[in-house]
Amino acid sequence: MDNAKTKANDLYYRAQQNAPLNRRQVLGLVTILVAVGTVITIAGLTLTGTTIGFFLSLPVLIFFSPILVPLAIFAFFAISSLLGFGGFVSFAVWVYKYYKGGHPVGSDQVDAARYRIAEGAKEVKDRTYAAARDVQGYVASKTDTSVAA
Repeated sequence: MDNAKTKANDLYYRAQQNAPLNRRQVLGLVTILVAVGTVITIAGLTLTGTTIGFFLSLPVLIFFSPILVPLAIFAFFAISSLLGFGGFVSFAVWVYKYYKGGHPVGSDQVDAARYRIAEGAKEVKDRTYAAARDVQGYVASKTDTSVAA
């Protein structure tokens, strides 16, 4: 009997040591579940409120749509044209500063790109001249008119 009791106690202690969760972990899990549940509830209430508000304002939107739709189209084109003009002016000012010798933001990147392009063009030119010399030498060797005796 003593042997069975010892085995049972040993089994109980091993089970406690290998238990997947302790009290602190359970408390943390419950806290996380409550927080997630609260956030989901608030999100659901927000969605419900937005949907109800949309359906309540839908008749007003439909009634004023002959005014609102052209107004929205006009506002879109007005805002996009102002942004486009502002971007063009900013670009023109940047180019003016760059060519006057100033160092506007990004000019070092433009200089680096210009240098890489110039280096690439020089390399292509050198390779083209080398290939032309090779072709000329090959053609000259094939069209050698000297008579070998």
